[in-house]
Amino acid sequence: MKRFLMVVVAVAASAALAGTALAQMPYGGMGRGMRGGAMGPGMMGGGWQGNCQAAAATGQASTDQVTEEQAKALAQAYADQYLKGFTVERVLPFTGRGGTMYSVELKGPEGQVRSFHVNPWGNVMPFGGPARRAG
Repeated sequence: MKRFLMVVVAVAASAALAGTALAQMPYGGMGRGMRGGAMGPGMMGGGWQGNCQAAAATGQASTDQVTEEQAKALAQAYADQYLKGFTVERVLPFTGRGGTMYSVELKGPEGQVRSFHVNPWGNVMPFGGPARRAG
């Protein structure tokens, strides 16, 4: 009985330590928070595809961040593929956790407006739904 109790206490202590260590990691575990030097080739984590796509689309090295001109070109390429007739109207830079990001507004042929976000590694993500922006 004493041995069984010691084993149970040891397992519970190990589980508590593992849970604490996992809770201390960014985003609750390995993933998007584990970037940079900790990431090796072939390891999955947030942004690795975006780095490759941005480098292929803009001709930049994967460690460089996207410039305003490159963000505009990436957003226009996205619009050409998925939103026929839309053109980039405005590119607004802002600083985020990973570096400089861009909010891009596109205007459609019938006055529609779409907003996109371009992160520092060249990923283009739409904001909101298809509703027209007021103003």
